[in-house]
Amino acid sequence: MSVKGKLSALMALGALGAIGGLWRSRYERGHFVVEEIAVSSLKIRKPRTLVFLTDLHDKEFGERNERLLSAIRAVGPDQILIGGDTMVVKPELADLRVTGRLLEGLVKICPVYYGNGNHEQRMEKERELYGGLYGQFLLLLEQYGVTYLKDSSVNVGEDIRIGGLDIGKRYYKDFTPDKMEPDYIKQRLGEADSGRFQILLAHSPLFFDAYAAWGADLVLSGHFHGGTIRIPGLGGVMTPQYQFFLPCCAGTLKKAGHTMIVGRGLGTHSINIRLFNKPQVVVVKLLPQQE
Repeated sequence: MSVKGKLSALMALGALGAIGGLWRSRYERGHFVVEEIAVSSLKIRKPRTLVFLTDLHDKEFGERNERLLSAIRAVGPDQILIGGDTMVVKPELADLRVTGRLLEGLVKICPVYYGNGNHEQRMEKERELYGGLYGQFLLLLEQYGVTYLKDSSVNVGEDIRIGGLDIGKRYYKDFTPDKMEPDYIKQRLGEADSGRFQILLAHSPLFFDAYAAWGADLVLSGHFHGGTIRIPGLGGVMTPQYQFFLPCCAGTLKKAGHTMIVGRGLGTHSINIRLFNKPQVVVVKLLPQQE
């Protein structure tokens, strides 16, 4: 075969590979998985089942998200925790229809707790672009009885405390976000409750050291969409902040008795690709630990 023929064959193979990758990505984006993670602690007095959702970004699985809601109902959770970015907040794209339909379905299952991501924060801080959208969001939460954890905490039973950290914009900067100090969390949420199992909804997983130093027993994060494309042995390729091959793109990380679960999320935006990275519903089994 001539050099020209070899080049043509390589180009054809490359085109077929690209088409195959795009088809696979489209398939994955429409098919979520439910994955269970067990976390035990001496502070937990009775077993509980949590469902953690993050980064939906206006994605609907079936009409009114019925496939997603049905899967959550089948789990039978005691609480549902949302880690932020349920919607896409970009000029000419931002609305709350999918968010409203989802919340309406979720609250019929069990109590729902909502922490901010960077898109909720954008709604609030950039009101010149989004007008009354943030106010509409607050009304939705109130209408459906969702507990909104914006730099606030709530006790659940006698042994659990859930806090929601509203992470500042400087920590979401592309390429080189600022370093977070533990005092930043203390200033916003006060002291961690050392007598209860302290759960922290913190959208970005970049700051596990600070979360652990503050006293979070369990951190629930998202934001990185699993790294967009996941390569076996290497993990996620790229975050939305243009960092590459970070080990905290997805999965369970542990540090000196503290645990962080990073959800791969359910939707996409801007870069609408998922490859070897199916959308994920995280089920957290909280279990008492024997002394």
